Amino acid sequence: MRFIRKINYGQDIDLFEHNGQRFWYAVLALAVLLCPLALDHFLLGELSLVCIYAIAGVGLMLLVGYTGQVSLGHAAFLAIGAYCHAWLLNQGWPFPLALAGATGLSAAVGVVVGIPALRMTGIYLAVATLAFLVIVEQVLSHWTSVTGGFRGMAVPPARFGIDLSAPAPFYYLCLAVLGLSLVAALNWLRSPTGRAMAAVRDSETSAESMGIHIAYTKTLAFALSAAFTGLAGGLFAHKIGYLAPDAFTLAMSIQLLLMVVVGGLGSMHGVIFGAVFIGLLPQAIAVLRDAAPPSISQIPGLEAGIFGLILVLFLIYEPEGLYGRWRKIRLYFEEFPLYRKATYKRQKSYLRTERLR
Repeated sequence: MRFIRKINYGQDIDLFEHNGQRFWYAVLALAVLLCPLALDHFLLGELSLVCIYAIAGVGLMLLVGYTGQVSLGHAAFLAIGAYCHAWLLNQGWPFPLALAGATGLSAAVGVVVGIPALRMTGIYLAVATLAFLVIVEQVLSHWTSVTGGFRGMAVPPARFGIDLSAPAPFYYLCLAVLGLSLVAALNWLRSPTGRAMAAVRDSETSAESMGIHIAYTKTLAFALSAAFTGLAGGLFAHKIGYLAPDAFTLAMSIQLLLMVVVGGLGSMHGVIFGAVFIGLLPQAIAVLRDAAPPSISQIPGLEAGIFGLILVLFLIYEPEGLYGRWRKIRLYFEEFPLYRKATYKRQKSYLRTERLR
């Protein structure tokens, strides 16, 4: 077991707790950088998709995991970023400016959505974001002069000095954007505004009593979340190559929400765990379809049903997600043979009214 001795206040906000973490993260970085040398184009494309999901997951984690605002409409921000990026490229904008423009527009729309959502919480906020997704779907379907409607829109190849559309360059592009997104989000969470977001999540009444501006914090969380998701949408446009309204549906929003819940709410590690899980799950389901008898493999909506079942099982049996399970396994081996079975046993919970008795 490792005991960390803190000797200055700066250690409380360090990105790495000790040199052991720095070493293993360096090993991980080296491994992902060498992936193009060992994987074929298909697997490299799947890893690029995992990175894109993780970038969108960073945005959703800031909103759901750190601010406590539930959203069922984040596929709309993904669509806004994808369509805006593709449209700007078709207008002759260079790749970096088009990606920045898509991110900025998504953030602006996030502010527009966040302001009226300030009066709603819980299921009402989820329904409001779902309604926003339906509105965006209708706009994408009927604004044919910009989006192409149901005919769709072709996405120009990504070029910035070199051709970024090839599997290896595009993978490195997604990996670099993911790394920058994680660093930016982690530094934001260490700032006073990031701590205010966590305070709003834990208790709005207590946060307001400490002088935190609730409306400003929630609106900023929506803007940041939408910006990261729009950034992922710009890269997602290049991944699929051709945009159509049916690529950004409620199923996509549920998939993004499932990613942060399965990975582990309130942790950026959970974003990576969830992205790997969600990115590779469709391929696993496809393999199971081939191996299963026709009476099972031909069931309509099988993939959506499996996603929903996994979400329910995690909420019931592993609410801390995959990262929470990894921490428990790591603690078990650190304390073995002195590990106590009741370490993570749930305590009896009470209603708010019962706590006052």
